[in-house]
Amino acid sequence: MAHRFHPAILRDYDIRGTVGRTLFAADAYALGRSFGTVVKRTGGQRVAVGRDGRLSSPMLETALVEGLAGSGVDVVRIGLGPSPMLYFAEAVMGVDAGIQVTGSHNPPDDNGFKMVLGHRAYWGEDIPALATLAAAGEWEDGSGRIDEIGMLDRYVARLAEDASERPFRIGWDCGSGAAGPAVEALTARLPGEHHLLYTRPDGHFPHHHPDPTEEKNLADLKRLVVERSLDFGFAFDGDGDRIGAVDGAGRTIAGDMILALLAEPLLADRPGATIIADVKSSQTVFDRIAALGGRPLMTRTGHSAIKSEMLRHAAPLAGEMSGHIFFGEAAGWYGFDDALYAAVRLIGAVARSGRSLAAVRDGMPSMSATPDLRIPVPDEQKHAAVAKVAATLAVAGADMDTIDGVRVRDAEGWWLLRVSNTQAAITVRAEATDEAALDRLLATVRGHLARVGVTSGL
Repeated sequence: MAHRFHPAILRDYDIRGTVGRTLFAADAYALGRSFGTVVKRTGGQRVAVGRDGRLSSPMLETALVEGLAGSGVDVVRIGLGPSPMLYFAEAVMGVDAGIQVTGSHNPPDDNGFKMVLGHRAYWGEDIPALATLAAAGEWEDGSGRIDEIGMLDRYVARLAEDASERPFRIGWDCGSGAAGPAVEALTARLPGEHHLLYTRPDGHFPHHHPDPTEEKNLADLKRLVVERSLDFGFAFDGDGDRIGAVDGAGRTIAGDMILALLAEPLLADRPGATIIADVKSSQTVFDRIAALGGRPLMTRTGHSAIKSEMLRHAAPLAGEMSGHIFFGEAAGWYGFDDALYAAVRLIGAVARSGRSLAAVRDGMPSMSATPDLRIPVPDEQKHAAVAKVAATLAVAGADMDTIDGVRVRDAEGWWLLRVSNTQAAITVRAEATDEAALDRLLATVRGHLARVGVTSGL
């Protein structure tokens, strides 16, 4: 039976929508039939399926599994857990593909799917191809076997293999997301003293939303770290692939700075390695990688795009401003973004430095920068708005990169304007030598947006 997906849920990053408005059980079933058909036609037979703790995830997972089995592929249900656990399962279980049902860091009523086929992210032109297949109803038919195999213990055991033996006092805020049970199991294996917040998955997110890129969502973790004089703390998004960190003074360590901290021990062991940072990252990160003897590479934002670039350049480490940190197969991991593993590796980096995380942070260059600012713009308008700004800049001869939106450089710093991969929004980021220069950069961005009809509020 043919099925047309609502256009709003089709993104090159994954498939995502608002449950009950643009995303329904019928979409999950049709995705299962379409993806299962692709798996069959590429010679595969088994698909691992996981889910996060959102209220709609059990319903969507059930429909997805039914669709996969209806296309004749066997399904291995690994249950509730972070997206990295699904990626790990796909890498080690002898399956041919994997799908995680997750809304990631998005609002509570949102949900979606992240897909892997043959150990590679399934994205970009793959997504509309699935929609075309569904609309035509040209699916394989069959009756696949459905099994349930828990992966939590095996996944956590692998995380703990690379843990430092130095004891620290650490706070962990899981934000009622899917990472909670894994963090409980992981910290039970780590040395030191661990203080845990909100580890029970709850799709209502009663304490705060699970998005560590928003400062307000780190308030409880900062309070915990400061009041109990902990060494540092970690926070995770709803599906455990984004990490947030605070030092012992309760100061936020941005995602790109986490990448810079992880680069030092890695480049000491692998001099000359390529390390990838997304277009939103601080210039100080690229400079730091080069100073340590690495090869910095700037690429577009988006976990699937970064995974593809890591493969192309055999990069052992990559990261995004958003807190996605990727560890390549060359680094002994499995080539995907994993916030829990990033926490383990950051603990090791601090231990190896012989200093506190606060001292390591203070050793990095100081710049004035914005966080990742999100300006609501409808999906049907956001691409055109950024394209118009880019055209104006090109005519003016601006010094810019267009790898992902427009990143414009001048003597005082740089600013970035790009389309969000996951939300109906345009994102802005800017960095300058001081606050006055940063204000001037933001005024420039505000002017460009106003000229294309976008009220930014910057």
